[in-house]
Amino acid sequence: MNYLHGISMDVERLDERIFMEFKAIGTLTHSDYKKITPQIDEALIGINNPIVNAYVDSTEFEGWQLQAAWDDLLLGMKHGKKFNKVAVYGNGEWDDLISRVGTWFVSGEVKCFEEPLDALSWLRE
Repeated sequence: MNYLHGISMDVERLDERIFMEFKAIGTLTHSDYKKITPQIDEALIGINNPIVNAYVDSTEFEGWQLQAAWDDLLLGMKHGKKFNKVAVYGNGEWDDLISRVGTWFVSGEVKCFEEPLDALSWLRE
């Protein structure tokens, strides 16, 4: 079992367009979401109609603790309609689940990719 866990986030903002990059490592916990949720809130503050494209690297992702899964659900309900495209690059094990669950809360498209450059190209289309 991998005890290293967390979510890192990088944000680029140009007017109403926002690019978010996430890297999920290990089994995510409630404390991981307590750190990342305010960062997402801050990135979207003051934008009436944001167009958010996100890249998610799940190559080292191992799942969620129960409370973290609930946190992910709440985050999706809060901000999901602001996302235009979400590209998931990963190890295949979690990608299908992430993409299926993501489509429940994201108003835009969610796609999985085996190559990171393909994911980034799709986001820039």
